[in-house]
Amino acid sequence: MSSVEVEARAALMRAADAGDATMGRLVACCGAPAAAEAVRARTLPPEFIAQEAKHERAAKLDQRLSTWHARLAAADPAADIATGEQAGARLVVPGSTEWPSQLDQLGPSRPLGLWLHGSADLRFSCLRSVAVVGARAATSYGAHVAAEFGIGFGEAGWSVISGGAFGVDGAVHRGALASDSPTVVVLACGVDIAYPSGHLELFAAARGQGVVVSECPPGVHPTRARFLIRNRLIAALSRGTVVVEAALRSGALNTAAHALSLNRHLGAVPGPVTSAMSAGCHRLLRERKAICVTTPEEMIDLVGTIGDDLAPSPRSPAVPRDALNEVTKKVLDAVPSRGGAGPASIALTAGVPLDAALSSLGGLAAAGYIERVAKGWRIRKPASAAYRKSDSLPDPVDSSGADAFIEPPVA
Repeated sequence: MSSVEVEARAALMRAADAGDATMGRLVACCGAPAAAEAVRARTLPPEFIAQEAKHERAAKLDQRLSTWHARLAAADPAADIATGEQAGARLVVPGSTEWPSQLDQLGPSRPLGLWLHGSADLRFSCLRSVAVVGARAATSYGAHVAAEFGIGFGEAGWSVISGGAFGVDGAVHRGALASDSPTVVVLACGVDIAYPSGHLELFAAARGQGVVVSECPPGVHPTRARFLIRNRLIAALSRGTVVVEAALRSGALNTAAHALSLNRHLGAVPGPVTSAMSAGCHRLLRERKAICVTTPEEMIDLVGTIGDDLAPSPRSPAVPRDALNEVTKKVLDAVPSRGGAGPASIALTAGVPLDAALSSLGGLAAAGYIERVAKGWRIRKPASAAYRKSDSLPDPVDSSGADAFIEPPVA
């Protein structure tokens, strides 16, 4: 990438607001160096004016041009690049080897460039990545789930992308760092500014193991508008977004909307129905805009490669009784818990032949499920259910009525 192109884009990043689609269309029309010269001369290309007029977007062009011209006059792109390099940051632009090509899906609002500060390669880190977003005022539940997701994604070889804020963002970044996995922090300010300041150490750790990203030049401070504009980058850089916890009015829902507009996968973690901090997640699920996600594996299943990243099917907890065959289960159900009953009575109640009942009773007794009493057989009391099998005990019965054995339930 030529230095002229890089400096022109650095200058335009000072002139236009982040995500300015009009500037994006101007650059697409004539290129960054020509766009910068047009702004300096306060003369936009006729073909660009005609294009904007065709789509009824030319009404405020003069006002925008005046703003761009004033800002560009005060810009010093060479100084910005030098300042960034001194701080350890670098500027990448479309066409650079580190530029993530998925950002092209943003169209005219694609960043003019990105400032990066960190050891990880941004493009490589985003190839297998998941964006995790949520409430700043996260509950202990939300922070716990976010940290677990960060660890789970990292251990599975997936990078985590988030916004570096308090709450869910900070928890998921820490989880990813704990798993020795790269994490991508997308800021709404310059990469040389720690916002929030309480995450100064977190950002330092992220630079050492991952990368901090911003489309704002060095020294730019965050504003509310920049946070909302920044969210489109979080959604666009990743393969999919999962909302861990979000109220009905939450910036995380703004990121979710960007993910949907880009046709990216969207997941939401359910929370307590009584929690206002999960109401936004529940609305996404109710409106079928998001898929219910409860584990990192389920999110990887959603965004990963078909056939290679499948999540294991959840199974109900297994209990020792599950290993009994049907005849033995019927016999066990027919054994009274109090008093006692003889084999013939048990066989009649169970609806099985007497010889099958006798065989099953022997196996159940050996396994510790039942015990012999004066009146016959009864369920063994829990106090004595700590008995463990030995290798010399008989094998489980089959449906034909052979001897049965299964480890008894623990009291």
